[in-house]
Amino acid sequence: MDEHRTAPRRRLLKAGRISFGGGTIDCTVRNLSETGAALEVSSPVGIPERFTLVIEPDHVHVPCHVVWRKETRIGVHFEA
Repeated sequence: MDEHRTAPRRRLLKAGRISFGGGTIDCTVRNLSETGAALEVSSPVGIPERFTLVIEPDHVHVPCHVVWRKETRIGVHFEA
């Protein structure tokens, strides 16, 4: 499989939150890089195209947008 990412991702298993104007949704950060992440969610339904990814223990609050969706995972790219 060809790799299209601009930055290597490292595997991770960390609790996070998807925060947007309509509320928050819990997620698990499965992998992370400087430019994006893969998030595991109970369902991608209701998650907007743009939101803030919050990882409290690391004091991370990063705006991002969805680049792909699968059954229980979404891929996001961090916005500058």
